[in-house]
Amino acid sequence: MIGIAAAWIIVLLFGGGVALDRVLVNAVTRNFDNQLEYVLTAMIASAEIGPDGEVFLNRPLGDQRFLEPNSGLYWQISGQGHDDFYSRSLWDRSLEAELRHDDPETHVYDSNQFPDEPLRVLERTIILPDSEVKWAFLVAQSRDGLDGQISEIRSILVNSFLLLALGLIGMAALQTLYGLWPLRKIRKAISEMRNGEQKRVSEPMPVEVTPMVDELNELLDHNEKQAEEARRHAGNLAHALKTPLTVIMNSATAKADDLADTVIRESGVMRRQVDHHLARARAVGRRGHAHSRSRVWSSLQAVERAVGRLYKHVRIDIDGDQDAVVSVERQDLDEMIGNLVENAAKYGGGSVFVTVETSDEFVELLIEDDGRGIPAEERQRIFDRGARLDTGKPGTGLGLAIVRDVAEIYHGRVSLEESEDLGGLLVRLCLPKSQIQPTS
Repeated sequence: MIGIAAAWIIVLLFGGGVALDRVLVNAVTRNFDNQLEYVLTAMIASAEIGPDGEVFLNRPLGDQRFLEPNSGLYWQISGQGHDDFYSRSLWDRSLEAELRHDDPETHVYDSNQFPDEPLRVLERTIILPDSEVKWAFLVAQSRDGLDGQISEIRSILVNSFLLLALGLIGMAALQTLYGLWPLRKIRKAISEMRNGEQKRVSEPMPVEVTPMVDELNELLDHNEKQAEEARRHAGNLAHALKTPLTVIMNSATAKADDLADTVIRESGVMRRQVDHHLARARAVGRRGHAHSRSRVWSSLQAVERAVGRLYKHVRIDIDGDQDAVVSVERQDLDEMIGNLVENAAKYGGGSVFVTVETSDEFVELLIEDDGRGIPAEERQRIFDRGARLDTGKPGTGLGLAIVRDVAEIYHGRVSLEESEDLGGLLVRLCLPKSQIQPTS
């Protein structure tokens, strides 16, 4: 950042310096030429033709340097076929006048006709009264004074712009270091978090850095939630494997005759639990739920067919929005709906009714049954791992806990209520609505 700022400052100052140099040099040169043109005008106004046809000045020019030999300021009047008429300052020299061309307007040019004395020359061609000769009026002055002023101006410009560049680059460096200094504090805070000295970046930061600090703290919260979910899933898996392992150990200790069958049966249960919780772990990793899209109606129909084969005496009806799409992976959607519908079929009285309702941001699935329901004081506890109110029927007590966990992974929620129509339990599953229809 400092290098880029320095390069840009140098480029701008160089361009500005060149432009300012041209302006000042032109102004000084123009002032120099104006003074010579004033002398040239005075010469023309004072020039007359004598009786002998030669030109002369009816009054002397006021600058004393015209009378001093080699003073650096000269004038001369030249005409075709006439002797040059010049100032005493020229002494034994003369200015080179180009008489073959006509300069009705003042012609300004630089000349090196005198050794070691560059000249600035103004020349103009005039036809005086009572004469048909074209007279060339020349005024010349040494460029030493002009070049000295230009050199002094450029020296001042270069020194000033160098100091300005150093000051601006220094200011840019200080500003950059000061602006990025909070990042050093953040680095220190991250180091302290790694060492366990603190959990978050809590030190106040400038407003420009605050959004990054907030995102960092939210990332830490996100990681902690993932770690907690991982611990919860590990606990679920451990709880699910505990019972099959206990059964196998008891059968092995008692040397039961059906030990082989027991091992095969309970190993199958454990394998299903492991597969099940591995799927949950994958769901935790699929945090990009905005890219996941599934049709609710297709999932409901698949679950209805599967549960209908297991519980042939149960009638399952579905109704509502057939075009509802949620931002959930299809496998996880099937798992949640399957758990809830299977529970309703298992613990209900034979009727299950599923309704799909759509709002601006969410899709709600209402799963109702005609069973005994769950008392209000028990509805929160039933979400705990392994919690079961009816121990007379097979199960692991993980269904509602897993539904809640997966729903929360996708920023949804699940709640238990009482069904007004069927009189049993009503499970309200709320999932984020997808604004993009799936491709298939």
